[in-house]
Amino acid sequence: MAAAEVLNHTPLVVPQPKDVSISQIPRQSLPHQSGKRSKKYKEKRPTVSHHPQGSGSDEQRSGGSRKAASAPSRKWSWTSLTDTSVSSHPPIFTKDGSHFFSIAGSTIKIHSASSGKVVSMLPRSQDEGHTDTITSVTLGAHNSFQLFTASLDGTIKVWDFLEGILLRTIDLDQPIHHICTHEKIKDYIFVAAAKIKKSKISPAHRKDVQDESCVVLRVSLNPRESGGLTRTHKPPDILAIGKIKRTVGLALSASGERLIAISGRRSYVAQTAALKAGFMKFTSPESLTCLAVHPFEEYFATGDVKGVVRLWYCLNSNLVKVVGVEKKSQTSAFHWHAHAVSSVAFSTNGAYLLSGGEEAVLVIWQIHTGKREFVPRVGSPIKSVVVSPPKASEEEYLLELADATHAFVSSKTLKLSRVFARIKLAPSVPNAFPSSSSIPLAFHNLSETLVLPSSHASSLQTFSPSAFALVAELEVAPSNRVSRKDEKMLEPSRVERAVISSTGEWMATIDCREGDEYFRGEMYLKFWYWDKKNAFWILNTRIDRPHGLCKITSMSFSPGPSNIQLVTIGNDGNVKGWRIRTTKDKKGQEEISWVTRSSFGYKSDTPRHASWSPDGSLLAVVFGPSVVLYDPYTNVPRHVFVCHESQRLHEVHFIGMGGRFLATVGGTDLVVWNVMSRSVLWHVKNDRPYETLLPHPHRDAFMTIHSSHSTPAHAVVTIFHVRSPIRQMEHTLPFALRNVIWYPQSYSPANSESFSLVGLTHSYSVVLMGDDVNPQEKRSVPFKTLRKGQSVPRKSLFEEMFGVPVIPSESQQHSRDQITANPGPALPWRSSETASFFDAPSHLIPPIHTFFESLVDGFLTLRVADEGRQEELDVQEETSSKLSDHSGPVFANSADIATDSVLDSLVPVFREIAGI
Repeated sequence: MAAAEVLNHTPLVVPQPKDVSISQIPRQSLPHQSGKRSKKYKEKRPTVSHHPQGSGSDEQRSGGSRKAASAPSRKWSWTSLTDTSVSSHPPIFTKDGSHFFSIAGSTIKIHSASSGKVVSMLPRSQDEGHTDTITSVTLGAHNSFQLFTASLDGTIKVWDFLEGILLRTIDLDQPIHHICTHEKIKDYIFVAAAKIKKSKISPAHRKDVQDESCVVLRVSLNPRESGGLTRTHKPPDILAIGKIKRTVGLALSASGERLIAISGRRSYVAQTAALKAGFMKFTSPESLTCLAVHPFEEYFATGDVKGVVRLWYCLNSNLVKVVGVEKKSQTSAFHWHAHAVSSVAFSTNGAYLLSGGEEAVLVIWQIHTGKREFVPRVGSPIKSVVVSPPKASEEEYLLELADATHAFVSSKTLKLSRVFARIKLAPSVPNAFPSSSSIPLAFHNLSETLVLPSSHASSLQTFSPSAFALVAELEVAPSNRVSRKDEKMLEPSRVERAVISSTGEWMATIDCREGDEYFRGEMYLKFWYWDKKNAFWILNTRIDRPHGLCKITSMSFSPGPSNIQLVTIGNDGNVKGWRIRTTKDKKGQEEISWVTRSSFGYKSDTPRHASWSPDGSLLAVVFGPSVVLYDPYTNVPRHVFVCHESQRLHEVHFIGMGGRFLATVGGTDLVVWNVMSRSVLWHVKNDRPYETLLPHPHRDAFMTIHSSHSTPAHAVVTIFHVRSPIRQMEHTLPFALRNVIWYPQSYSPANSESFSLVGLTHSYSVVLMGDDVNPQEKRSVPFKTLRKGQSVPRKSLFEEMFGVPVIPSESQQHSRDQITANPGPALPWRSSETASFFDAPSHLIPPIHTFFESLVDGFLTLRVADEGRQEELDVQEETSSKLSDHSGPVFANSADIATDSVLDSLVPVFREIAGI
């Protein structure tokens, strides 16, 4: 585009808005624009109308519409704080159970099982990784330090996860859905791949592949002899076992003699010794959703869409082998789930079967009796269940939830023992945030955290980007977490808006629920006070139906610490102000609450948006095509700006630290006013509607966001300066945004002129973007080689029965010294927070026995790191008392006592116990 010509452009040196008296501002609105547009105007190209500054509203303006100069378009730096999605493939443990692997898009995260932290990631460079989503992972059958990963890019990669090295890549050239191995089958891996070749699948139709048929293959792991030592090779031997619909599960039996695949309503079984014979088919009453194989015996379990868990006894070698004919198998069914079963798993001893699904309840079935036990309210629908491998400590169950949380359940207590969560991902309730509704997003400056929507629509979560950790979760609207009754989804309470005052002491939220034939509609405005001592939000005031049942379209706090106000705008046509009221109770103590201060409107127009000037002296409200400036203390209109360029404005903001300019957007129009001269500076018409406008807090600049003309799913960020309609810069983002706010970087100067933002995408990802964001920060931690971390030494069976030895071995002493030197883990709850738990009404608190252990742990100090040292000191004290002659205190160090003398002193004790 050609550059725009700016007419009669002179720099402004004017006073602040608060310095202008009411008498100096005329009441007349601006006249119509007299300029004419060029005949060569094209609808698809943005144009700009420039208006020279005048001294009054009656001043004539000149100039015309010209094509705006296009700024260089480039990709903006951005980094995602969330994983791409929760994988349908369950996590897998290392052989010793100290770490587990989880899939995050095209990467593998290696977590510590004790702390939940990501200790490493695969790959360490993008050149080695998969180019598409990873769909399946498994450990090497003959080398437990090798990890096999399969992806929709048609490759299988073999990793040494200790060193983070890619060993080799097997290219099948077909999207892969499942892989499995067995220790008795050497040099082969079984694969379920899409039948259509990858070259025929475009990324836009990748989802359609899931409905295509699959082919189950046996693939050789040996590289071609002629291929040399190349890291990428085609498998030399591929055997097609059978063609089925898209597989839901693929596994080998405990003996390795049967290959099992499930798809649709059928289970497919093939003998590994006679794979060319194909599959035997067994029919299920309902569509199958998950698969698990018994660790010892020859049968397997499935879950279906109706919530039935079924055991299949069709792996018996005595069955008549008729290939290609559907059969009925002997089965046993367990039914508790109301909705589809997401995952099933056997315990390590094979006596129990675990199942989970949308109900957010883990069910433990005793296989031989059919009895069941429950672990309810795990926090979110269960996506997968994994049992930790056998080890010296107790068995644990790892749950991967729909909001990307990993939760460990103790097999002894059947309670949640550890929960590791970051930003909770997409809502667990479908359609929790309709596209027509707003979504909350705010920055809290006191704690430097983000307030985000949680996995359930009625809650908010607090996330610290600097610590990359989930700090807390706030249930704004208490609600039932049941997602649906039968097939009809229940309408949840939704938190639609959340704003925080500039001081960080107050937060206002809007939560609502649509009415139906059984419930009336609800709308609540809630004020929360920041408790600095406990670092948590406390509900202060609840206001029912602040604008009736009409939707609230805008809400903002006044800037500054004094005379703080909140302004809300609703579709009822009213602008309401709220203030703090202080009263005293009978004891003379002050009570603070929020009350209505004022309510006003403008003609019969419906307000759309409100914005405060930086000093809080003016309030700008959008009414249809007009922007009205109010005195926020008297509600007197100061001036009315009429936008003749657009008849329906939807957003307005003061620009610059002095607030001397107003920028507003409506449809495809962007208009900038000079508040002092009450004139239009310039007007730009875009080819796509503007979605939002965000001012820079320290510059006379702002940014707009609109969808890309060529790719509507991408967002285009354009930066303007108030002095010129020419774009300063234009950035393209590979996603669309639902909400965006200013985010001050902790390492940036206080008055930095760069842009730094945080936004929520339509896929519920949290994205940092701006000029100073490093794209390499996408990964939460840098790659480092995986090594076994320091842990408390486990006691042997003898030590658990008779105690630790008096004289520890050198290795034990060295381990305890290392642990003692390192600080122990911090408690997740502080005692003051735990005590405040009882402030809730008694009828709302669950029975005390359900949370007694967790509650007591909150009052006690965890001393895991000093456990070994403390036991050693206890033994030393007993030894010293035995060796004393009772003439006075004698202090002895176990390191100075000979082993023979200690054992000789214990002989009389054992003789006395044995009665010898």
